[in-house]
Amino acid sequence: MPATPVGRALPLWLTVVLGVAGAGGAAWALRTAAPILGPVVLAFVLCVVGHPMTGALQRRGVRRGLAVAVTVFVLEGALIGFAVALFLSFGRLATVLPEYSEEWADLLDGARSTLAGAGIGPEQVEAALRTVGPEAVLSAVQGVLAGFGGWIAALVLVLATVLFMTAEGAELPARLAQAPGTWRLRGALRGFARNTRRYVVVTTVFGAVVAVVDTVALVVIGIPLPLLWGLLSFLTNYVPNIGFFLGLAPPALLALLVGGPGLALVVVLVYSLANFVIQSVVQPVFVGDAVGLSVTLSFLSVIVWTTVLGPLGALLAVPLTLFVHAVLVGQDPERQWARILLEGTAGARRRAAGGDRRERAEPPPSPDAPPAPRVASTG
Repeated sequence: MPATPVGRALPLWLTVVLGVAGAGGAAWALRTAAPILGPVVLAFVLCVVGHPMTGALQRRGVRRGLAVAVTVFVLEGALIGFAVALFLSFGRLATVLPEYSEEWADLLDGARSTLAGAGIGPEQVEAALRTVGPEAVLSAVQGVLAGFGGWIAALVLVLATVLFMTAEGAELPARLAQAPGTWRLRGALRGFARNTRRYVVVTTVFGAVVAVVDTVALVVIGIPLPLLWGLLSFLTNYVPNIGFFLGLAPPALLALLVGGPGLALVVVLVYSLANFVIQSVVQPVFVGDAVGLSVTLSFLSVIVWTTVLGPLGALLAVPLTLFVHAVLVGQDPERQWARILLEGTAGARRRAAGGDRRERAEPPPSPDAPPAPRVASTG
């Protein structure tokens, strides 16, 4: 008699309903805890990126405590320096914006005339332009500066969490290896850590190059606050797909106020050229597909994690998606079809060419590997 596989414990429709309900409940809980969870996730990603530094120092004879201290100093020093530079730049922006109030008013008058000529009523025009007026923008910038106290609290939480996570992270792989039945989970987490480090390092290096090019170009062109726009370009580089437009809009608008449409067009061309050459031509030559996720999944992850965690969710969208992918898909051998659907184009090309043997290979034997599943037999 032929063997018959064991049936499902639950019907498929009920599994889908419970999965959707559980995902919705989890998203609501994460959204509620966003003020604490966002900084903790940022600290976790920083620890994952800095973990190899601790091991490298120990292999060179540095004591574990000193190696952890050096790693924490580098991570937290970089984070504090970037936060201070961003705050000072926003403070400078609050003092510069009022100088262009007349140019801004003229620009809004031109937009008001154009919209009125298109047949749009005056009430609708005023409602649309009220949110982009100089008073509204200046109020938003001052609100950001006024909320700096909350930024400090979040920064302190990140710094403290980085310290504790880095201190314990050096022993985590060995402790996890002692737990039976975790060989697939360990492999998935190693893949998550490797992909996250690769993504953060690549995005940081090439984002810094783009930011330097943009800053120098803005200085040459004569756009005010080039350092702020360079920092913004660097920061928005971590937001997949739409980060370029978020970093381009403010300096292009300021160029429009300073020199009119011609200068704004120059800024757009410089940003587009730098982004295309460095990130679309140079970066793939050195690192290829650093994310390992499809473009659609990367784009949707920004929307989902921004809704759940706020602005930090946009910056951490890819690492968070990689973590969820590793836990829910990467460690489950029955979800190979999901891995194929969710992977990036570079991974699909490697698979089609048969060149990625490491991913296709079976995992090595492990003493805690589960036995082969049994099938029911009627013989």
